[in-house]
Amino acid sequence: MLPARRTNWLPGIFNDFFGNEWVERQQVSSPAVNILENDKGYQVEIAAPGLTKKDFRIDVHDDNILLVTVEKKLQTEDKGNKYLRREFAHSSFCQSLILPDNVDKEAIKAKMEDGILDIEIPKIVKEEKAQAVRQIEIN
Repeated sequence: MLPARRTNWLPGIFNDFFGNEWVERQQVSSPAVNILENDKGYQVEIAAPGLTKKDFRIDVHDDNILLVTVEKKLQTEDKGNKYLRREFAHSSFCQSLILPDNVDKEAIKAKMEDGILDIEIPKIVKEEKAQAVRQIEIN
């Protein structure tokens, strides 16, 4: 009996070449996070290459938790192309940070630039009260 003949040889070659024994899969990890402090506040930097600001959600909870969530959805439209191998997938990430008591939670700002999510967390400004002199009227 003759062996079964493949009608489409190209995917077979790709599967053989790009199989697990040839390509080592990357381990999924969390994005790198930097946290800086200065006199005015804190700065959190999250490495996010390939992500946009629409992929992020940042929440501040009453119990001083800053929650950064990322959800990157895979595009379903492939414009008429047929994938021979597809490893891009849906990915998500969640990072929670405990905020110190000296931060102004209402003034936290975030921006996305050059693949870095930058979150500015200002410290509460303690107002120095000038010593007021009040004259007491004598009755």
